[in-house]
Amino acid sequence: MLSYFKAYRYFAIVFAIISMIIIAIIYNILDIEKPLPIYQPAQIDQELVDSTLFDVRKYHKIADFSLINQNGDTITQDDYKDKIYVADFFFTTCQTICPIMTDHMVKIQKETINDDDIKLLSHSVTPQIDTVAQLKRYALRKGVNDAKWNLVTGDKKQIYDLARKSYMAVKTFGNGDEYDMIHTENFMLIDKKKQIRGYYDGTDPEAIEQLLEDIKTLKREYKK
Repeated sequence: MLSYFKAYRYFAIVFAIISMIIIAIIYNILDIEKPLPIYQPAQIDQELVDSTLFDVRKYHKIADFSLINQNGDTITQDDYKDKIYVADFFFTTCQTICPIMTDHMVKIQKETINDDDIKLLSHSVTPQIDTVAQLKRYALRKGVNDAKWNLVTGDKKQIYDLARKSYMAVKTFGNGDEYDMIHTENFMLIDKKKQIRGYYDGTDPEAIEQLLEDIKTLKREYKK
């Protein structure tokens, strides 16, 4: 009897291995695509998460906002309703990572220019310097398409709360007071439900290529 169960155990192991191989083959043949993750505060680097969100495990979304773009128009969440968008934080006088990030946003704009489902959103972290006129000059210099890409300024506290509590993009607390300053290379991919679906190093060309691929993956998700 003992030998019978021993033999059965070996059979079960072999059967399990064969089953996994078959499943892997079927998976590859059918080209089943794994969906992008939905990032929740409790699942990411806690240095990026405001302490009020540590225990949030579901339903996290980008908060509503009201900011002013390079044309002096009020931009709210309604302007991004039912859109996939890429968000970042920058300032026009930055001489370090921001020029690289902006050039990469220009690349994303170029690659998605004919896709009305995709938009871009860049928040100034020095709104006291980045007035509407300053943002417009910067937009013209960089070739920003107004219909696709908003550079926004406005209340500093609101922008910093977005960075820290909505996008979870910065490691500093970002309280938005007069002397506060945040700086992050993160790009965030946001889906049509205002959920974060990806983080990318905005200074890394390979990360930008991955972001473009993930945009395609996310678009296919909505076609299913």
